[in-house]
Amino acid sequence: QVRLVESGGGLVQSGGSLKLSCAASGFTFSTYAMGWFRQAPGKEREFVATIGFTGRATDYADSVKGRFTISRENAKNTAYLQMNSLKPEDTAVYYCAKARGAFSRSNADAYDSWGQGTQVTVSS
Repeated sequence: QVRLVESGGGLVQSGGSLKLSCAASGFTFSTYAMGWFRQAPGKEREFVATIGFTGRATDYADSVKGRFTISRENAKNTAYLQMNSLKPEDTAVYYCAKARGAFSRSNADAYDSWGQGTQVTVSS
């Protein structure tokens, strides 16, 4: 079965950086797009970033563009989210997700497997 395990979350001061990792298993990682989503208390889960199966195509939410970078290392079955210039409004549980296909997508229904999430808290 598909398993996605996020790590790297924590408490960081506004303006700081964190790098999240998503360790994947149970499927052929190199053939699927991956994504990152986040959910703050009382809010719906929202798209953050996505990356195609080769790692060449990426897309980002406007709110994180220029600050966050999604990447992947297919040989390690791992996806990453580098977060720089963090703001308090970035505070959320961040989820890694596996897409249904090879190409990057920003809609949550294009993903069929989800990790349990990792908490990111940005203090002011």
